[in-house]
Amino acid sequence: MLKSLFLCGVLGVLLIPAECSEQISVCVEDDRDLRVDCMIKLKSSQYNSYEFSWSPGTKESVINTNVSGSSAESVFKDKSYVQELDSQGYRLTLSGFTDTLPHNTTYICKISGENANINVEADQLLPCSAVSLFVKRSCSWIACLLLFYHTQS
Repeated sequence: MLKSLFLCGVLGVLLIPAECSEQISVCVEDDRDLRVDCMIKLKSSQYNSYEFSWSPGTKESVINTNVSGSSAESVFKDKSYVQELDSQGYRLTLSGFTDTLPHNTTYICKISGENANINVEADQLLPCSAVSLFVKRSCSWIACLLLFYHTQS
């Protein structure tokens, strides 16, 4: 009993700083398109603006946007599209760039004034599957450990 309490306490402390709800994720779809999910909750009864961009170095390049007065760089026109994810955020799909991605890139999304970003190395991009996205999240491992420990005791 004491051992179980100690383990739960340690895992609980480890879980506090873990980001269980990542606001942005990047993966590669089966057809080799790049997918960026930005899960910043949309504001109801308001126009929600979005902007997706990346920064492989010091310069940020806009991939797709609906912000008035801003536009995507010409290299991305007709290569990307954005869809709303049932008031949970937006999904960007970018075709034709997966094989030529810069090695280390920061992906950025901005929705109605809120920003999220993630740094991804091209050779570590995961396929877009439920299992790979679940494994990627840090708190998922801790939750699995807790569940496994309790089923074994």
